[in-house]
Amino acid sequence: MRIFLKKFGNILTSRQAGKEALAAFEPNLRALTADESIEIDFDGVGSLTPSWADEFLIPIFQRYPERVKFLPTDNSSVKETFALLEDIHKIRLS
Repeated sequence: MRIFLKKFGNILTSRQAGKEALAAFEPNLRALTADESIEIDFDGVGSLTPSWADEFLIPIFQRYPERVKFLPTDNSSVKETFALLEDIHKIRLS
């Protein structure tokens, strides 16, 4: 399964928006097969804030740590958000 984050907007901000995006996407996660991987695609995302990512990406990563793959991106806001969340949660995302 590939999750195209641009589906949720070009600018992904706020905890509330991240929670709502995850709630809307939840049926897709429940439909995952046991061996299906999850690819997170940042193409088309202009800005990603730590608060949005903490509510959408971190719960998915925590539920499926071995199955989540974050696709490469040159987006500096994504890279900085990852660095911050890795430090806060003491995890490795990329």
